[in-house]
Amino acid sequence: MAERTLMERLFEPAQIGHMPVGTKIVVYSLLLFWTAFVLFPIYWVFITSFKSAVDVNSGPVYLPFIDFKPSLHAWKELFVFDWEDTLKAYTNSIIISLFATALSVLIGSMAAYALARIEYAPKFGSILIFVLSMIAAFVGVGVYGVDWRLACAVAVAVFFFLIKALGRFYAARLGNGDILFWMISQRILAPVVVVVPIYMMFQSVGLLDTHLAIILTYAVVNLPIVIWLMYDFFKSIPIELEESAQLDGATRLLTFFDIVLPLSKAGLAATTLLVMILAWNEYLLALFLSTSKAQTMPILVAAMNAGERGILWWNMSVVIVVMIIPVVVMAIILQRFIAKGMLLGAVKG
Repeated sequence: MAERTLMERLFEPAQIGHMPVGTKIVVYSLLLFWTAFVLFPIYWVFITSFKSAVDVNSGPVYLPFIDFKPSLHAWKELFVFDWEDTLKAYTNSIIISLFATALSVLIGSMAAYALARIEYAPKFGSILIFVLSMIAAFVGVGVYGVDWRLACAVAVAVFFFLIKALGRFYAARLGNGDILFWMISQRILAPVVVVVPIYMMFQSVGLLDTHLAIILTYAVVNLPIVIWLMYDFFKSIPIELEESAQLDGATRLLTFFDIVLPLSKAGLAATTLLVMILAWNEYLLALFLSTSKAQTMPILVAAMNAGERGILWWNMSVVIVVMIIPVVVMAIILQRFIAKGMLLGAVKG
């Protein structure tokens, strides 16, 4: 030990399980640099919210009370002069995001559990008949003005009739893997492709500019992500636990809620946070489905950008700071599950 060189003392561990001093310095320096690099945009947005127009336009200033004098004019403009619009948009965003996330996680988890534990083999012809029946119903409603309730009832009746008559002639079947791929393909599809049909659908049923329309849309859009992530978590749970519960008389639903979900808390936490962020930041769908009553925060931010005075970065910074608060709070609440959940969700098999 006494004959070791300086480099050996710095970069070779003195004992097993301990990091050398030199390695600690390098590792923690890199971590400190990366932390500062990641947090700097948040710090910049935060201090910009306290700057005046002169401080923003004069050049980069970084330290309050040293480089510039903080001002609350942007906060006053948002929460004093425009407090009604801000409060409405903020409340709408919270309500819509929470309910859409809860609905998406609940339905998506049940669907993922079913795909993880039950082998499905639907006939390709039956699926094709169902899709064609729905397309015919949509054409009847959108083009010929048929009442949507009547169109849906006729489409379902025609579907069951054709299944009974032609179902035995179809042999090709799909599996759970095909269903999962189809699910995730719906998320890959760009929202701009389907936003006009969604708008027409809610317009025909009188649900435009309502919380329900946006909640249902957000839940459906994020459903593939929930199914895809939770499927891996459920596959990692030993099936023997569920079989033991079923031997004791537990139903499939009771087993899911009392055994499977508690064991999947890490996955639920990570998935819930991800879906919450996606719903909180959604702009395009909210733009088409809301006008005034159900307007969310991203729409308010866009309205501020489109103002006659151009982009006011100090006001934008206030809105951004306010918008990230719920996500940060939720991340803090779920943080003990997130790291474990992300690691488990990345492992398959």
